[in-house]
This record gives sequence, C-alpha cells and structure tokens, in this order.
Amino acid sequence: MAENADDPRSPFARAMSGVRRLAQDRVTPYRPRVRPIPRQSRRDAQAVIAEMMTFTSQDIDVATGEELLFRRPGIDKETMRRMKRGHFALEAELDLHGLTVEQARTAFAAFLSEAMRRGLRCVRIIHGKGLGSEARLPVLKGFVNRWLRQANAVLAFCSARPEQGGTGAVTVLLRRSP
Repeated sequence: MAENADDPRSPFARAMSGVRRLAQDRVTPYRPRVRPIPRQSRRDAQAVIAEMMTFTSQDIDVATGEELLFRRPGIDKETMRRMKRGHFALEAELDLHGLTVEQARTAFAAFLSEAMRRGLRCVRIIHGKGLGSEARLPVLKGFVNRWLRQANAVLAFCSARPEQGGTGAVTVLLRRSP
C-alpha cells in the first residue's frame, strides 16, 4: 500500500512539517551567453601588423632586378615552374606604384582579404622597381616580399613574366578558401 504524502502520519509529511510553500510567479529570464572576446588573438594580429610596418635595412636588401621566389612546403617545383611561365590565369591585380609603405600595407591587406573572400586563386601585385623612389631602391618590393611570406593565404609567389612587369611585380598563388 502506497503512502499518501498528505497523510500527517507519513514520514514525508512529518519531515515537511513547518515548511511553507513559496509563492513564485516569475521565471528566471533567459540570458544568452556572452561570446568570449579573443583578446590575445587581437593582440597577436596587432603585433603582426606592427611588425610588418617596421622598416629595417633587411627590407630593402632586395635589389631592383632581383627575382623574388617563394613556396610553402607542399607546393611542388612543377607548380612553381608553371607559375614562372605564366600558365596560371591572373584573376586580379593590385598596383602599389606611388604609395607610401603604410598606404601600400593597407592596400595590400585589403586586396588579399578581398581576393580570399572572392575565392581567387592567382593574382598579381605590382610593387615597382624602385626607380622612382628617392634612394632609387625598391622599398616596396622588399616589403611586399616580406608581407607575402607572412600571409597564411599565400602558397607561393614569383616575379612576374617580363611582359607582366618582370621584377617589378609578383604573381601570387593563393590558398583555396574553405
């Protein structure tokens, strides 16, 4: 036979004697969880940008006529050979002529971001040969070389074919966007 909780002789009723039922007509409001702020990631990104903007003599160690060449591990020599011969169709172009280093960096970052957003595979960046600079040195060429090496979106790059700008431009192979 089951015990009735309302029966004053039941153990539960005895245990609850003197307890008052709370009158509550409210429900705790739902509060969405606040997404964490990626503070360290932001600091890291700012540090990379600050480092990219620093100017060292190493950045202009690239000579005017020197060819640029870079490939990440996993990119085979055949792909580089095809890039050097101009076998990849260029899908976009950025011309940095006449820009300061800071302006060029901003334009470079925006261009690369937009190229990735659009899913472009092969682009050209014209940095110039430095013949118009005060020191007649390829300042932007050195920076572009460094920025491209630091960008995760870049798989490989090489100096453009002579008819596409030669050592005053680079052809860049980008990762496929996910």
